[in-house]
Amino acid sequence: MIKIENLTKRFGERIAVAGIDLEIKRGEIFGLLGPNGAGKTTTVRILTLLSNKKSGSVKICGYDIEKDSERIKELIGVVPQHMSLDQDLTGRENLVLQARLHHLKNKAAMEQRINEILEFVELTDRADDKSRRYSGGMKRRLMIGMALLHKPKMLFLDEPTVGLDPQVRRKMWDLIRKMNEAGMTVLLTTHYIEEADQLCRRVAIMNRGRIIAVDTPQNLKEKVGRVVVEHMEADGMINNFFDNREQAASYVAGLNSNATVREANLEDVFIELTGRRVND
Repeated sequence: MIKIENLTKRFGERIAVAGIDLEIKRGEIFGLLGPNGAGKTTTVRILTLLSNKKSGSVKICGYDIEKDSERIKELIGVVPQHMSLDQDLTGRENLVLQARLHHLKNKAAMEQRINEILEFVELTDRADDKSRRYSGGMKRRLMIGMALLHKPKMLFLDEPTVGLDPQVRRKMWDLIRKMNEAGMTVLLTTHYIEEADQLCRRVAIMNRGRIIAVDTPQNLKEKVGRVVVEHMEADGMINNFFDNREQAASYVAGLNSNATVREANLEDVFIELTGRRVND
């Protein structure tokens, strides 16, 4: 679906993306993880034709992003992190405007598609309200609907649940899963570790412009250790990793301080690989 080879991007002397290689398979939800400045947003901007690469090769559905950019625009949908709605328009009017941008000229076909989208993102009952009256979650769902209007093959979601409360975030997860079950390939960037763990078939961890690991969330956690023991020492909080709870319990029995035993998560993987937190 997406094949990236030796992709590089510079801003002056600073290397934002440092020769990365990556392949994203058709039909998967793929997560790009990393702290601010890791290069994930720059990478997505290149993939969505919003920024030019310095060197390397990128193909989407077999099309080159430089030679076949117009064709690629027909194949991808993009949901940016920041709100891109006209809040003086209703939800339906925002979709009509987007349809016209994609040259959907047949009025009957356009109206049918808009009604399908409104039902899919569960906004039919509020379609004729001004979008400024929507909640944050409703605005996100409308933006996803706008990105789906032209029936893309691949959807890019940049921090799709940022700023949403936990209950609304989980509703967004259900919508993303529903899109994927309908055949949509999804690439999302997120700094919510639980989000990547819950949604993504595979994740890539970026740090300082490089991809330092690619695998399933479960495999990445098993590589560092499935169980974590957290305890205090003179230098601060220490994490030790073990393959199972029996090993962890044996270790805790020999400590002279209180300890917490828990399952490893992707944040632990990231810290072990980089020495940094995803939210840094």
